[in-house]
Amino acid sequence: MAVVNDMPTSSLADNASTNDRYARAQARAGVILALPATLLIAALLIGPAILVFFLSFTDASLGLAGARFVGLGNYLRILTDPGFAQSLRNTALYVLVVVPTSIGWGLLVALLIAQSPFAAVYRTAYFLPVAATLVALATAWEAILHPSLGFANSLLLLLGASPVRFLSDPATAIYALAAIGVWQLVGFNMILFLAGLSTIPEELYEAAAIDGADRGLKRFLLVTWPMLAPVTLFVTVMTIIRAFSVFETVAVLTHGGPMKSTSVILYTFYEEGFRFFRVGYASAIAVSFFAFVTVLSLIQMRVSERQARWKNKGGRS
Repeated sequence: MAVVNDMPTSSLADNASTNDRYARAQARAGVILALPATLLIAALLIGPAILVFFLSFTDASLGLAGARFVGLGNYLRILTDPGFAQSLRNTALYVLVVVPTSIGWGLLVALLIAQSPFAAVYRTAYFLPVAATLVALATAWEAILHPSLGFANSLLLLLGASPVRFLSDPATAIYALAAIGVWQLVGFNMILFLAGLSTIPEELYEAAAIDGADRGLKRFLLVTWPMLAPVTLFVTVMTIIRAFSVFETVAVLTHGGPMKSTSVILYTFYEEGFRFFRVGYASAIAVSFFAFVTVLSLIQMRVSERQARWKNKGGRS
């Protein structure tokens, strides 16, 4: 009997050992399969990011041998550099125009498309600028805004107005770029708002209709806008990040001019690193920009978590 009783115990031990070996083999296989991608990410992203961080504390210059450690010198220079201050003002003006306009326009378009029988056609039309190559789009806008041959000035002449030097006048160049930025971002924001609208329960609209808010602004303020709060927060943060990251249109259309009126943060980084070869200073600008984007993302995550907790607790009470 003892032998008979020991057999199941031994069998269970063998099965457990087999399962452990199988689990270890699976883990090893997973590590081996993930290793090439991990090494590639480390080589292309993590490694260069660490190098840029360390270079930001030096006076490294491309083409010159050696680099001295300067501590926070490059970061202090950012605070006192008039060129960077100018690019910061230009970027802030660009963001102030692009962010609220593209968010409001994207929300309006999403609300209209959600009730349209031709929703698929409108979604495609508005999303095309998002999917297209920015450099190609910038080149097309260069032709449209040409001071003498462009379609925009031809239309102004037909309307009896004077031609405008959209990209060559310091007073209008940044606003012309902002208009292009709005055109590029409306489709992206529209898709996000459409996704948010599709998650709103129809029962809420039915309840609002019973209370007299069956259509129009009352329905929007009572149901749609509060339910879109998490999506609106995400759209706002993403739009701010993308607006601060403007580069392609500046590089193709204005090259930071005229008279530095369109020199934005990332274009200043490009000039410092790849035209003037001040790698250390350019690295400090890149690290500062990365820190800013990271802080914005963390704020968005924190506020989203608080909104989720409020909905799960106080929102239902």
